Amino acid sequence: MTKKIAVPVNEAGILDAHFGHCKFFALLHTNGKQIVSEEKVIPPPHEPGLLPRWLGEKGVTDIIAGGMGQKAIQLFTQNGVNAFVGAPKRSAVELVEGHLNGELSFNSNYCNHDTNHSCTGH
Repeated sequence: MTKKIAVPVNEAGILDAHFGHCKFFALLHTNGKQIVSEEKVIPPPHEPGLLPRWLGEKGVTDIIAGGMGQKAIQLFTQNGVNAFVGAPKRSAVELVEGHLNGELSFNSNYCNHDTNHSCTGH
């Protein structure tokens, strides 16, 4: 099975805990349990609801993220993208390899974007 997995990353390719404001997305193309290619793309300027649609249009099947709100998870689902939330701070390759091999555990890491920006875990 082929997948295209997105990971929000910083300049060094390490997970950016807040996907909505990341500088880059690592897009890793997989076949079975192997990564076959990787590209780094610059997302469009942050706008609520835009990233799930943008990544869905790019053919992304899954996103591995640190923190994410319930609304964002719903928008990813509506755009055909599975959201895995609460990933540890590692490189995109390490996260995808761990996910493909069933060795990565995800913790609940949901954001409540109220006026206090109360997010757990980042």
